[in-house]
Amino acid sequence: MGYLAEDVKVQYKSALDVSLDDIVIDAKEGDISSMPRWMAQTFSESGIVTIHNKDNAAYVSRTLNLERIARAHDLSGINADFYIRVNDYLSSLDEKDRERIIISLNSFVVSRIEKIVKLAATSTLTAAIREKLSVEERELYDLIHESTFAFKRRVLRKFD
Repeated sequence: MGYLAEDVKVQYKSALDVSLDDIVIDAKEGDISSMPRWMAQTFSESGIVTIHNKDNAAYVSRTLNLERIARAHDLSGINADFYIRVNDYLSSLDEKDRERIIISLNSFVVSRIEKIVKLAATSTLTAAIREKLSVEERELYDLIHESTFAFKRRVLRKFD
């Protein structure tokens, strides 16, 4: 929700005069302004605006590289909304570029899963680890931790 509520810069492809409750837009063709991402995406799909995202290519590349150079047992930190941003970025690419990025993302995801599984199987989620995970990864961590804890209790029940 936070990602969709963030303001993004847009450039109007045509004039727009809209007033709805607290939202008032009076723009001419070529004007640049900011609006919430959800609104910008709706107007973009209608061909009314062009969204000027921050440099998503650099953001994704930097995040992938940080994970690649991290030690085998260390998680690099990613934003809580990383995968949401990546999917938004992927949707803006042509098929060739999208496939190239997806190949890199697959090895990124496999690396993250391996590290999360090892951590989740051995310890509860600490604040230090939590801040390095996306929202989706936190759910995975909790699921793995709960499952491994239940497994340990089941196989070692004689020794409780």
